[in-house]
Amino acid sequence: MEEKAKAQRDALAESLEVLFANMSVMVKGELQGANNQLELLEKMNLRVAEEYNSFGDVASGLRVFVEQLKEKNGSFDEYIQQIDTIDQQVTEFEAVVSMLDKYVSLLESKVQQAFSNLAS
Repeated sequence: MEEKAKAQRDALAESLEVLFANMSVMVKGELQGANNQLELLEKMNLRVAEEYNSFGDVASGLRVFVEQLKEKNGSFDEYIQQIDTIDQQVTEFEAVVSMLDKYVSLLESKVQQAFSNLAS
């Protein structure tokens, strides 16, 4: 009976050994899968970091461009002021020309009236 019990224990030990070996392989496989995922994540993070790095370069370039545009815009302010002044002067000149045109029309009508009185 002791031998039968020993044989059963040996069979149980062997089964447990196989079970633990298989569990070890399974755990190693899961750990390797997790490791692979982490490596992929690391590569993705590096790629995204490179992409954002290039975005930073683009943003720097845009910032310089905007500053240059602001400087150019500032230099146009003087010309815009001059154009506004000229526009105001033209508006005033048009008003004067309109008044002179009305005055000339009045004089022309008086001259025509005077000539018609002389002719009759």
